[in-house]
Amino acid sequence: MSDTPLPLPQPLLEDEELERLDDFLESESVDPDALDLISAHGFLIALAVAPRELEAATWVAELFHGEPTFVDATERSEILGLLEKLRDNAIATLEQGGLPELPFELTLDGLPPEETPIGDWCAGFMEAVFLDETAWFEQDEETVATLLLPFMALSGLFDDEPDMAEMVADTARLESLVRQLPDLVLDLYLHYRVPPETPKPMPRKKKPAGRGKGKR
Repeated sequence: MSDTPLPLPQPLLEDEELERLDDFLESESVDPDALDLISAHGFLIALAVAPRELEAATWVAELFHGEPTFVDATERSEILGLLEKLRDNAIATLEQGGLPELPFELTLDGLPPEETPIGDWCAGFMEAVFLDETAWFEQDEETVATLLLPFMALSGLFDDEPDMAEMVADTARLESLVRQLPDLVLDLYLHYRVPPETPKPMPRKKKPAGRGKGKR
């Protein structure tokens, strides 16, 4: 067993930057149905993982459910800059094989996922997947579905689906899935960027000397 310590998850914004985003997303400048800080964090992590980049206008409109009422161009630049910084820092961390720090403790403490920040974060993550669902699933759909299953189960968005009922009812399994979230984010990122290994061609067998055609 290796004594090499596991890499620590990397924070994607400073605490004061997260507080600034939180204040803005909770303010009256934003539509009541807009994503909150936890959901927006999951949403932006998914954008970092996504197989292709979406135009800013598309994902900004989805995150805010429209256009917020910014005080002026300076505030607009500040808030959008923080959102892009979080996403870009996630990309940089994943590109180095690191794990992003998630804004919650990796435990449900016996609560249903949808009653915790974990459920909100996973729901935000899935919102970004829905934005470009075709691109997410066009490369090895079965593998992607398997990797996304924990996010789906924890999001609370699919509880009515019969196939999900058994998993959602298994609290021990859900706790295990929560602990895997940072690694699953990295696995998804690598899935879209590391080409699959191609099997090496089998070498041709050489004929034994003296056993060629016409020889006895």
